[in-house]
Amino acid sequence: MKILHTADWHLGKRLDRFSRLEEQVSAMEEIISIADEESVDLILVAGDLFDNFTPGVEAAELFYKTLKRLSNNGKRPVIAISGNHDSPNLINAPDPLARECGIILIGHPKAEILPFGTEHFNIVNSKEGFIELELENTDFPVRILHTPFANEVRLKEYFGENKEEEINKVLSETWKELADQFCDTSGVNLLTAHLYMNKRGAEILEEPEGEKPIKIGNADLIFSDSIPDQIQYTALGHLHAFQNIGTPEKPVVYSSSPLCYSFSEAGQTKYVSIIEAEPGQPVSFIKKPLKSGRKLVRKIFTSVEDTVQWLTENPYTFIELTLESETFLTADERRMIYQSHNGIVHLIPKVKSNGLTEQENIEINLNQDIEPLFRDYFKSKNGGQEANEELMNLFNEILNA
Repeated sequence: MKILHTADWHLGKRLDRFSRLEEQVSAMEEIISIADEESVDLILVAGDLFDNFTPGVEAAELFYKTLKRLSNNGKRPVIAISGNHDSPNLINAPDPLARECGIILIGHPKAEILPFGTEHFNIVNSKEGFIELELENTDFPVRILHTPFANEVRLKEYFGENKEEEINKVLSETWKELADQFCDTSGVNLLTAHLYMNKRGAEILEEPEGEKPIKIGNADLIFSDSIPDQIQYTALGHLHAFQNIGTPEKPVVYSSSPLCYSFSEAGQTKYVSIIEAEPGQPVSFIKKPLKSGRKLVRKIFTSVEDTVQWLTENPYTFIELTLESETFLTADERRMIYQSHNGIVHLIPKVKSNGLTEQENIEINLNQDIEPLFRDYFKSKNGGQEANEELMNLFNEILNA
C-alpha cells in the first residue's frame, strides 16, 4: 500500500503583514495532485493544521475542501491530528460530518475513535490512542497509533505532575502496550504524532523561527527509542524541515511544512513523504518536493542601485533586506526600494562605523543649544555618523511643532 505523510500546513499563517493564503491554496492543490498521481491509499496529516486556535473563514474553508479532495470523495481515509497551533475542540467538532467523507479528525491525546465504516474502508478496532482500518484495496489491516499535541494542562492530566520525568516513560509504555496488543506482522503498523522528538544523545534540532515552542529545556523532548519495535514508519509534525531521525529500515520522519514560513527556513525545499509499506517488511519512502509559494530570501547589499536591480530581477520572493552604507537612507531612497518590489518584509539599514573611539563617543557638551546637542548625541549613538539634512529638518519640525 501507499501512504502520503504531510504536516504543519499552518493554514491562515501570515508573514508579518503579508497573507500567505494564495500560496497555501497552491500548495494544497499540489499535495492533492501528488496524492492522485501516486494513487495513495491513505493520508496522514501530522498536526498544525491551522496557524492559530481561531482560524479565519478562508483558512477553515481551505482546510475542509482540501481534506475532502484528499479523501477522493471518501475512497481513501484521511487521518489528521491536532498540533500545538490547533484547538483540539475545533479539530474534533466536525468529526461526525467528516466521517461521511472518509476523514478522521483527532484533537486530543488518548482519544478513542468510535468504530465506523464507509463504502471503501472500515475501522475494525479502536482504543485510546489507536485505530485499526481495513481498506477495500488491501488484503491486510493498517494499524495507527496516534498522539496529537498535548499542552501543559493536558500533559499533567495525562502524565501527572512530574511530566518532565514521566512523559517519555508513559508514552513508551502506552505505545508499547498498544503495539503488543494490536501490531503483529500480519498488518502495516504506523505511528503519527505531533511532538518534539529526537534521537537520544543527538544534537538538538532547532524549532522554526516564530514557531510556538514545544521544547522548554529538555522537559518536553521525546526520544525516538520510545517508539515500539513493531512500528514500521513514524509520521511526525512540528519541525518544518524534512528529516528522518530514525533509520532507513524504520523511518521517523518530519515531512516538513508545505511552504517556508520564516526566514530561518530561507532556501529550504519543502516535501511530502510517500511511503510504500507491506506487513512484516521494512518500508520504503521517497520525499516528493513541493514547488508552490514564494521563495524566502535574506540578502545584504552595499548600494541602493544594486538593491533595486536585484529586487527588479527577483519579483516573486519575500525578502529580508539589509543595506550597508556610509550614510542613512534618505526618504527618496527608501521609496525607490519599496516601489521596486512588493515582497519586502524587513528593510534593515546598517550604517558603517567610521572608527570613532569610545572616548570621542562620550565627550558631549551638555550645555550647548538643543540642535548641536542632538547632532552630537546622534553621532555618539551611531558610530560617528553625522545626522543628515533630512533628519535635522525632521528634528526641527518636531521641536517647533
